[in-house]
Amino acid sequence: ERKGLATRRFYRSLAPWVLENPILMHVRNADNESVKKAIDQCDDVGFEMVIMTFGSGFDVENTDNNNIVRMKALADYAHSKKIALGGYSLLASRTISKDDDVVMPAGQLPRFGNSPCLQSKWGIEYFDKLYNFYKSTGMDVLEHDGSYPGDVCASVNHPGHKGLDDSQWKQYGKIRDFYQWCRANGIYLNVPDCYYMAGSNKSAMGYRETNWSLPREQQEIIERQNIYDGTWDKTPTMGWMFVPLVEYQGGGAAATIEPLKEHLAHYGQRLANLFGAGVQACYRGPQLYDAPETKELVAKWVSFYKRHRQVLDADIVHVRRSDGRDYDAILHVNPSGKEKGLLMVYNPLNEPVNRTLRVNVYYTGLSGKTMVSENDEKPKLFGLSNDNVLT
Repeated sequence: ERKGLATRRFYRSLAPWVLENPILMHVRNADNESVKKAIDQCDDVGFEMVIMTFGSGFDVENTDNNNIVRMKALADYAHSKKIALGGYSLLASRTISKDDDVVMPAGQLPRFGNSPCLQSKWGIEYFDKLYNFYKSTGMDVLEHDGSYPGDVCASVNHPGHKGLDDSQWKQYGKIRDFYQWCRANGIYLNVPDCYYMAGSNKSAMGYRETNWSLPREQQEIIERQNIYDGTWDKTPTMGWMFVPLVEYQGGGAAATIEPLKEHLAHYGQRLANLFGAGVQACYRGPQLYDAPETKELVAKWVSFYKRHRQVLDADIVHVRRSDGRDYDAILHVNPSGKEKGLLMVYNPLNEPVNRTLRVNVYYTGLSGKTMVSENDEKPKLFGLSNDNVLT
């Protein structure tokens, strides 16, 4: 725990942008009607960001003026509702052409199977398109998938590097400079790789995508396990999770939440898991709610998170890992905040659990006596033992 606290403090100190933690939705389609509906629903329930997800039709490489004008209009609409807007682009883990792909030394393969060289003609033009798109549209989010994984390139024909020896450094410099420009211009970066020190805000918390094609009840447990395991080295704000509102990579009806109003208990549990951990997820689908009761449920947990945002975004102290057999728990600690600690306890069983919890609140900075509120009710005075344990 101490090692994790030190790592997290390091990131908070040297890369404070990792503490930005907007509540985001991944809208499944990038047509005007779908995006505006997502923006309106986010505004209704308190979400703060819309990302046009992979497979949505969003194309940052489309330089056609009609596309730029349409995207700018959508960004302006989002901003009128105080919602950030952007989309997804794939960089590596694809092939472009024989002339533009990395040329690997004999016996080596690209880390993702395929990859273009960032300093090839295509790579240079790709980043020029990104700069132009964000300058022209005013969009403020980029989810950059397949980020540069460190492949070398032995080509002597690429204009951005001389050969094998300088290829890795030159390619890294290309993506680093772009991320730093994004950070300087307020563009939020979701990047599934460790580019925090170059300006990225968030990476994956740590999960396998096949998790989200398992039955819903298993997803609930795995989600809390992923968060528990991922927050040893990350603050809650540094890692995203995933919620398949519609089917994602298989699993059928048993794995998906739509129709949302028919799975309120599960949807509520996912919201409690995530907002209770201070961890944002990619809620991927066409809508966040489909009925008044669904809207009320989402708004309830967004409101909970915003009331306690400072402590929920702070460090997690790990109490008991989820196993589906007994309670599990995490303790948020923020000794410099107004709320010093927030304990989230989950019961995965079908019957009530009676346990005496002895919670060490040392990392909250509390000692002697403290006020404790349960479920936002009126606080009561509790005494702490000499070893900082609250029972």
